[in-house]
Amino acid sequence: MKRARTSRKRYESFLQAYRDRRTDDLSAGADGKDKPQPSARAERRRYLANYVNWLRPHVTAVVVLLLLAALGAGLDMLPPLFLRYVVDHVLLVQDVPDARRLSLLHLVGALFLAVIISGRLVEAGRSYRQRQVNARTMLSLRRSLYERLLYLPLQKLSELKIGGIIARLSGDVDTTSGLLQLAVISPGLAALRLVIAVTILFFLNWRLAVTALAVIPGAILISFTVSRRVRPIYRAIREDKADVEGRVGETFGGIRVVRAFRREIREEHDYAVGHHSALRKELFAHRRELLLWGSWGALIALVDLVIVWYGGYLNIRGIATIGDIMAFQWYTFVLLNPIWQIVNSFSELQRSLAAMDRVFEVLALPADKPDIAGAVDAPARVEEICFLNVSFEYRPGEPVLSDFNLVVPGGSVVALVGRSGVGKTTLTDLVGRFHDPTGGQILVNGIDIRKLRLKSYRELLAVVHQEVFLFDGTMRENIAYGRHGATDAEILDAARRANAHEFIAVLPEGYDSVVGERGVKLSGGQRQRLAIARAILAAPEILILDEATSNLDTESEQLIQQSLQDLLRGRTSFVIAHRLSTITHADIIVVMDRGRIIERGGHEELMRARGTYFAMVTRQREAMAAGGDGEWG
Repeated sequence: MKRARTSRKRYESFLQAYRDRRTDDLSAGADGKDKPQPSARAERRRYLANYVNWLRPHVTAVVVLLLLAALGAGLDMLPPLFLRYVVDHVLLVQDVPDARRLSLLHLVGALFLAVIISGRLVEAGRSYRQRQVNARTMLSLRRSLYERLLYLPLQKLSELKIGGIIARLSGDVDTTSGLLQLAVISPGLAALRLVIAVTILFFLNWRLAVTALAVIPGAILISFTVSRRVRPIYRAIREDKADVEGRVGETFGGIRVVRAFRREIREEHDYAVGHHSALRKELFAHRRELLLWGSWGALIALVDLVIVWYGGYLNIRGIATIGDIMAFQWYTFVLLNPIWQIVNSFSELQRSLAAMDRVFEVLALPADKPDIAGAVDAPARVEEICFLNVSFEYRPGEPVLSDFNLVVPGGSVVALVGRSGVGKTTLTDLVGRFHDPTGGQILVNGIDIRKLRLKSYRELLAVVHQEVFLFDGTMRENIAYGRHGATDAEILDAARRANAHEFIAVLPEGYDSVVGERGVKLSGGQRQRLAIARAILAAPEILILDEATSNLDTESEQLIQQSLQDLLRGRTSFVIAHRLSTITHADIIVVMDRGRIIERGGHEELMRARGTYFAMVTRQREAMAAGGDGEWG
């Protein structure tokens, strides 16, 4: 009794944790604001309707699949009738000549064999067609999910985490692809077999049929009760595993930090704890399923006992033949097997439905800043960028930018200066439309950038971040990422202008050398120069340099300063830098504090004003004279 109460409490805790997680899940809008939450049942109906839509392009294949399944079910019903005929009309009759009995036996045996072979061939065709439909559906679903993930708002992507994204693209899509089999084929086939089997059972002997069918309601009640309880647990299991996968990605992505701070044992412990949590829930769900399987086995044994006992009684009374009893046992198995398939597939269905929820809840999220009605293409040339009362906040009530006003003539270089956390990177993110302003407008040639088609606007941009991301490909591929279809000559020219050609050329495989995951085979300065080469190749109208020279040593920085000046010339550029050498040539220097502009102007103008900028430059020059690195303090 105590064990039962403990099990009940554990189930309730799992269920409550699942509900809590669903409350904070992804159904909030892209803006992160609270919205009325649809019920879980309404969500499930909507997701199932979406899944049916995914099957529509394959409707012909699904119809063929169902026809093959129906034909196979019909063929499976014939062997017991052959057995009954052989027993009653061949083996147990004495008034028929042996030659006649042998010929009948051979004929029925040949038909029996033909039916079995035909059934296997039909089943093979059905199985192949099933795999084909599953594979096509899975490919379509995975591509659509990948596309949606690519266009989700950055904030939503950070909420999903890398582990959750990978889990959805791999395991969840694979599991969801089985829904057709579990939700349509298996139940439909089982229902067809049930109808045929029940019809034949009543045709053979209605008394035995009524007795055998009396146990079916109990079987169905047990199966649905158990399955209803394990469904939320499977959802929680999949989310726990996604969290563990995300933790693995973070650990090995920051393995240098892990080792530097001697956190290997702690990371191993956290990994084990995460897996243990999922394992406990899996074992709990499995115990629930064992109850189902044990009850099912007892029911099968009970049905067999009843058929033998009651069938023998009817045989003695002359109401049923031996062939009837043997066929009945076979048909009872045929009858119970579909029910078992439904029960078993219902358990598997819970896994597929949990996976489907996770896939379609992402597909239901709005894409990042979809084009508004009447959106136009971005202008080919940028003549002016104007910030009008721009404000932005990541969380309500915590402004990062406030009443930001600035006019940037086309082709100007704007240097953004200030302490860390004053909103410089946020401002450039708004320029790149990685976020939209909470208030105010950003105008390009007098047009609000939200009224420009996002794809055409992004074609004007190139960005070099402080934390450079390189793909696990060749030098050539990483530079060419800046512009599709770039020629080798253009790639080589971009590398030379970024002062990257020298270190690439001395590598054994030159531009075909692999950089490793995230550019692990390169130094920080080399990665930065590749990123600059990528931006040079893109030939953008708007250029964003976010600490683009921060990872370069002084010698390397001096080598590419002229290249950067060439890159900046004639392009509207926003430069975030801490080094004085990167800032002094800017057309407009904007000094920021707490998300506002406190000073603006050229270098000489601001130095004459002897304000905040003057103080920052003075401190930096003093630091450089003392042997420092020449960055803002």
